[in-house]
Amino acid sequence: MSGSLSIILAKPRGFCAGVTRAIETVEKALQKFGPPVYVRHEIVHNKFVVESLRKKGAIFVDQVEQIPAGSITIFSAHGVSDQVEEDAKAKNLDVIDATCPLVSKVHREAKKYEEQDFEIILIGHKGHPEVEGTSGKVKKEVILVTSEEDAKNVEIKNPNKIAYVTQTTLSVDDTKKIVDILEKRFPALQRGLATKDICYATQNRQDAVRALTKMVDILLVIGAQNSSNSNRLRDLGEESGLNSYLINSSDDIDPNWLKNVKNIGLTAGASAPEILVQEVIFKIKQISGSKVIVSDMDGIEESTVFALPRKVRK
Repeated sequence: MSGSLSIILAKPRGFCAGVTRAIETVEKALQKFGPPVYVRHEIVHNKFVVESLRKKGAIFVDQVEQIPAGSITIFSAHGVSDQVEEDAKAKNLDVIDATCPLVSKVHREAKKYEEQDFEIILIGHKGHPEVEGTSGKVKKEVILVTSEEDAKNVEIKNPNKIAYVTQTTLSVDDTKKIVDILEKRFPALQRGLATKDICYATQNRQDAVRALTKMVDILLVIGAQNSSNSNRLRDLGEESGLNSYLINSSDDIDPNWLKNVKNIGLTAGASAPEILVQEVIFKIKQISGSKVIVSDMDGIEESTVFALPRKVRK
């Protein structure tokens, strides 16, 4: 590869406040109580983060049944259902809840709608832990809508008492389209901003990628395959006509992607640490063998910070 290459970094990118809080919760619990500390589900969707916490003494499990009675147990940033909370009580687990406060806000909203006897539509991805947690926060069955197609066909018992909540990490544009369809079909739908539940960090990272796609020839998104917000960033790149790749780490980069490329856009999902960004930059420099100029795009400085759960504060 000859000629200079430029890498433009999305801003903002990487960790959001909810992810920072969740990781710090596990680290502080390990310091305060000593290992092992059990974590139900991956604390955040990132193998690098999970592995580094595992090395420090965190044990990740899928089910509460796998945790020995009385153990220190952390619930992941994605939130859990009431059933999981009850199972934890039954085993006398010492629970520290690292659910992102913005996810907890959606849980409260769903409960409020249930108390008012609304049917509840949940816009989100089937099988995602956040969707499972939110669905399990109410007694009545929520109606999952995952696409515009679903929105066109969903059947409602009482169209006069209907409300919706959403997963916090969705595509802003897709969610607006789904809500538009629902509002046309069900005029009594509890109205609000279509993207009211999508978290600030998801929106900011999507806006940054939208701007970044206008400046680059290719987009690399660092994030896990099961990370909803990272997948949306890659989708945005593809929708703008760019070759866009979701990578776990620098190991996933194919040198062929960089042939005839002058400007590389690089971002990271909300659960990908900055160290992975720096490793990708280093790898691109190795592949390129020529001068690589790295710059940050103009963007929002995020200042949101969430307080840690009480049990792990000093």
